[in-house]
Amino acid sequence: MFSPFVVQVAVAMLAVFSVGGVLVSLLYPRLTGGSKSEKRLESITATSRKAATDRLQAEEGRRRRSVEDTLKELEEAQKAKARSSSKPTLTVRMRQAGLTWSKKTYYLLCLATALAVFGFALLVVGFGLIPSAGFGLSGGVLLPHFVVNFLRKRRLKQFSNEFPNAVDVIVRGVKAGLPLVDCLKVIASEAQDPVRTEFQEIVEDQTLGMPLPEAVERLPERIPLSETNFFAIVIAIQARSGGSLSEALSNLSKVLRDRKKMAGKIRAMSAEAKSSAGIIGSLPVVVAILVYFTSPDYILLLFQTTVGNIVLGICGLWMFIGIMVMRKMINFDY
Repeated sequence: MFSPFVVQVAVAMLAVFSVGGVLVSLLYPRLTGGSKSEKRLESITATSRKAATDRLQAEEGRRRRSVEDTLKELEEAQKAKARSSSKPTLTVRMRQAGLTWSKKTYYLLCLATALAVFGFALLVVGFGLIPSAGFGLSGGVLLPHFVVNFLRKRRLKQFSNEFPNAVDVIVRGVKAGLPLVDCLKVIASEAQDPVRTEFQEIVEDQTLGMPLPEAVERLPERIPLSETNFFAIVIAIQARSGGSLSEALSNLSKVLRDRKKMAGKIRAMSAEAKSSAGIIGSLPVVVAILVYFTSPDYILLLFQTTVGNIVLGICGLWMFIGIMVMRKMINFDY
């Protein structure tokens, strides 16, 4: 038989081979880079991850192209509207001023104003017939025009001041889960004029069957401000391309408030220039009135003689040109 030494060596070798086999079986996947199933699983995972990344990139590219196409369409539509109506008509200006007058009412008001100015210049001031007729014609044409423009600018300014609050209401409502139409109804019932009136128009158009983006696109036509234009673009892009409406409108609200702050800074910086222009522009009129009360015979020569009328007309023309130049110098676009 075998000697004890041979048996011990055989047992030791058997133990070594057994431990080595166990270690090899345990470490074989790591030594060979993983089992076939793990490699296959990793390849499938990598393929699916790459496909998901490609799908997200394609979706992002499609959405970007859709947004670009929408912006191009809106820009072309706005350019076409600007070319077709570079200057608003009388009816549109009265509508933007919040007036319900018809053209007939406006022309009757012009006639009444002309007669009133003519009578005041002829009977009260004592001008001649021709100067009084000139003042009456100028007053009948200019005064109603200035009144409509004043009311229009005041209404647009009121809308611009209140509009960021309306956008904030939409942002909070959308974040709370309300539909956009319900948010618009809240503004149409609880906001201040003229925002309430304009949003009532949007809600009524949408109730009659007009798509909401088209109903909102009509808002810049009634209120020609950059704020309403931005709002219409945001709603149109969200309707066509999707995205977070609350985030877009929140950014819009921030932009509108920043524009308002900038406008306040510009007004503060140009206040001195505007005061100087007002003093310079009003000085000839004030001096003429004071001279009329102190020496009426001296100043009435400008109104009662032909040469005086010519001099008065030339001086008025130059004064108008100077006022327009100063107005151009102190008006800032932002």
